[in-house]
Amino acid sequence: MPKTVGIGLQDFRKIRDLNAFYIDKTKFIPEWWESKDEVTLITRPRRFGKTLMMSTVENFFSVGHADGTLFESLEVWNRKEYRKLQGTYPVIMLSFSDIKENSYQEVRNKICESIVDLYNHYDFLAQGDLLNEREKEYFYKVSSDMSDSAMSISLRRLSGYLHKYYGKKTIILLDEYDTPMLEAYTGCYWNELVSFVRSLFNATFKNNPYLERAILTGITRISKESIFSDLNNLKVVTTTSEEYADCFGFTEQEVFSALEEYGMTDQKEEVKNWYDGFTFGNLTDIYNPWSIINFLDTGKFQTYWANTSSNHLADELIQQGSKDIKTDFENLLRGKPIETQLDEQIIYEQLNERESAIWSLFLASGYLKVIKTEFFMQSGRTIYTLSLTNREVRIMFENMIHGWFADYDSGYNDFIRALLQSDLKAMNLYMNRVAVSTFSFFDTGRKPSKETEPERFYHGFVLGLIVELEDRYSITSNRESGFGRYDVILEPYDPRNNAYIMEFKVRDPEDEMDLSATVQSALRQINDKKYDTALLAKGFPKESIKKYGFAFQGKEVLIGCA
Repeated sequence: MPKTVGIGLQDFRKIRDLNAFYIDKTKFIPEWWESKDEVTLITRPRRFGKTLMMSTVENFFSVGHADGTLFESLEVWNRKEYRKLQGTYPVIMLSFSDIKENSYQEVRNKICESIVDLYNHYDFLAQGDLLNEREKEYFYKVSSDMSDSAMSISLRRLSGYLHKYYGKKTIILLDEYDTPMLEAYTGCYWNELVSFVRSLFNATFKNNPYLERAILTGITRISKESIFSDLNNLKVVTTTSEEYADCFGFTEQEVFSALEEYGMTDQKEEVKNWYDGFTFGNLTDIYNPWSIINFLDTGKFQTYWANTSSNHLADELIQQGSKDIKTDFENLLRGKPIETQLDEQIIYEQLNERESAIWSLFLASGYLKVIKTEFFMQSGRTIYTLSLTNREVRIMFENMIHGWFADYDSGYNDFIRALLQSDLKAMNLYMNRVAVSTFSFFDTGRKPSKETEPERFYHGFVLGLIVELEDRYSITSNRESGFGRYDVILEPYDPRNNAYIMEFKVRDPEDEMDLSATVQSALRQINDKKYDTALLAKGFPKESIKKYGFAFQGKEVLIGCA
């Protein structure tokens, strides 16, 4: 009889007490302990078992959980020397996973409240004669409005008090350390929070004589220049690292064994298409646990993992991205890989300036996977070939793009219908309606430019076409054909249907009297540069190739045809 699948269980003790479905990952404990790294930062995408692993480590080492029966039959318990280690260390564990506030002050207060909760948990330390009077005074002054200096040393002092009580140094576990940093970036209070967190981390993880070991987990590795500037004792394990590659996420063998246990052997291939694709180090075929657990529970294919977050930052970065970002993203949606450099130290300040910073964030978040790396000895550069991780991620992004047009979906669909029917009057009517609505949507970047507004709109519009028409048309943009690079070509899979060439131009007041002149300039470019060359070579008759010039001026659009 298969074990019950418990959705959302992240507490190791509760899972074991309930005898719920669990895949043994306790091999992590001896691997980590024997590494002898003092402070370890492990980054993995969301819902990849980070919180459960931290709970497992806490339950194993903490003197408050000196109950080895929880680990009987598990891999770590097969190592006899580790049975003696279980339940022998004071452990401080806290999480920043729910710190998603709208302002710096609110985040600061919530972090301080988390520390207050720890002090309340260990209030027995302030009883009796263990602490002197000054230590007791500090103990009871820890509060949500304590000073920055008091806050910064609060975890170091608590580990010192625990050392006094137990006679052993403390293990400190911090889960989802970067959640408030992500909120700070989107909420525009980054610099304030960086300073606050840096002082806390320095006192806790570097200048702490009472620290035995520490683990931090998160989605991203924030640049060392931000909050880790003084931590020279930090071991960083990212998605491209070899360490602990099979300790987070489910391996294919683990997934297929679970499918067999739950009578779903015939679903292996489809499960692989939907939920496989993650790569950690050189280990491929890693599945995201959240989707697998939900699939075992329901037996239905859905975007479980993709729906566990608003994906707001990814959405914003693509909306506000440059022409090149949107062109690369178009390729990803079409199943084509992209090549880029990466920097696994995420520098949030560069997300609006460097394409590689965006793709680095997407890789860390699990939206992309590495399918090839190439190191160039002379330059010392590594070029990564990336693709979307799997079908679930692709559907997530397609739904996201649909959402861009959700408020004016009828107008957008009416435009596509008018395009396919060659109804120029209707195309102009609907395109202007869509453009008015979408310009503000695509042009809310931190460094907006009047010159780039039509570019942003047009490339967002192309992404919408891909999602809407990909079952009937091969849609390409910014490709070479004839003597230049066209903007958009829609090539029908059914050769009986029309093909479409679109050229987009912003009116130049010095050269063009009005939008009509800009339209004619766009149409001349299509003909002069022979953008129909590739279509003609494939046998499309000239009369079935429709050519459209799009002229922009502010939020006004005029479309003409040749």
